[in-house]
Amino acid sequence: MDKIIFPIVRDEFSEPDSARRKLLTAMGWGSLAIVGVTGAVSTLKFMFPRVLFEPPAYFKIGPAGQFVPTEQADSHGVSMVLLQWKKSNRTWIVLEPDKMYAIFAKCTHLGCTPSWYENDRTYKCPCHGSEFYSNGFNFSGPAPRPMDRFKISLGDDGQIVVDTSTLFTVKDFDNPNAFVALSRIV
Repeated sequence: MDKIIFPIVRDEFSEPDSARRKLLTAMGWGSLAIVGVTGAVSTLKFMFPRVLFEPPAYFKIGPAGQFVPTEQADSHGVSMVLLQWKKSNRTWIVLEPDKMYAIFAKCTHLGCTPSWYENDRTYKCPCHGSEFYSNGFNFSGPAPRPMDRFKISLGDDGQIVVDTSTLFTVKDFDNPNAFVALSRIV
C-alpha cells in the first residue's frame, strides 16, 4: 500500500501574527515587571518602619519663683493666662491667686484649638462657637464640658513640670496633681 500524502493547506489565519505575538509577550513581561517592582518597593518600605514624632510628654515651663500672679483676679478667679506654650505644647498656664494649672488647649466639642481673647477674658473656639471662661469652664456653644487640664507639678530641681500624658476632667480638678498650690512654691 502506498503512502497517501495530504497537501498542507495554509490558511491566512493559521499563520501566527508576529506583531501580535510580540505585543502579548511585551505585555506579559511588563506585567511581571510591575509585580516585581511593587513587591520590591513593599519590601523596602517594610525595612523602614513608620515613626510618629511627637513632642515629649513632659516639659518644663520655668522656675517656680517666676510664676507669681501680678494682676487682679477676674470674676472667675484667674489672675493671668500665659500663652507661650500654646503653639508648641497646646497648653495654657493659668495663674490664680492661690494656685496654677495647665489647661489643654483643645475644645471639648470636636477637638479644635480655641483662642484666648484677653479683652473678653475668654477662650473662643473658631469652629463651632464654643466659649469658655478664663478658668476653662464652658458657658456657650456646643462644648459639653469644661476644657481638660494636664498634670502639673513642682520638679526636684525647682522647675514647674507639665505632664501632657495625664489629663484631668472637671470631676478631677480638685486632685492635687491637677494644680500646684502657689503657697508651696513661694
